[in-house]
Amino acid sequence: MEPSTEYVAFEEKVKKTIYIDNLSPQVTKAVLENAINQFGNVKEVQFVPTYFASCGVCAALVEMESAKQAEEIISEMGDSPLMISGMPRPVRAQKAQVEMFEDRPKKHQRTIVCRWMDPSHQNFELAKKIKGLTKKHAAEAQYIMELQLEEEEKLHKQQSETLKTNYKKYELIDGAQADGNVKRLKAEYGMTLNDH
Repeated sequence: MEPSTEYVAFEEKVKKTIYIDNLSPQVTKAVLENAINQFGNVKEVQFVPTYFASCGVCAALVEMESAKQAEEIISEMGDSPLMISGMPRPVRAQKAQVEMFEDRPKKHQRTIVCRWMDPSHQNFELAKKIKGLTKKHAAEAQYIMELQLEEEEKLHKQQSETLKTNYKKYELIDGAQADGNVKRLKAEYGMTLNDH
């Protein structure tokens, strides 16, 4: 059974699209577009839901002009981190997958029917174990994401404090130069200082 022409066109779109995650909730479509336009021409940006939305992590699908541009961006962002909106976490890029698109067309016209499994069915216990493992995996992934976000928040606070401290130092130096204290100290101690 051959895929429909609509699906073939969709597959071409997927090849030109990159999935970017680890985005801050403050990142807007315009900000993301401007950041990625450094690497190539962005055709469309679409924010997608993540399983960790409660943790403040966002993701987006970014369609580029060509598949080659998409591959180059993935390679470039893999080699060096890209920070968007001054957040301490670098964003990550990877190839988009067909399953990431909510509006994907059907590959073949077929009907999927879901039914409740009878507890007496031979695979009922296996299905229960798989369901339990899925829940356990989701809880573990959520916990790891929360730990990562806590570490990033600590790093953000540390960077903010360092920035404030350095700013105060520069203000102090500028103030000393502006009120003439540097010149008085230079004359008193017989030092030669560069005025630049």
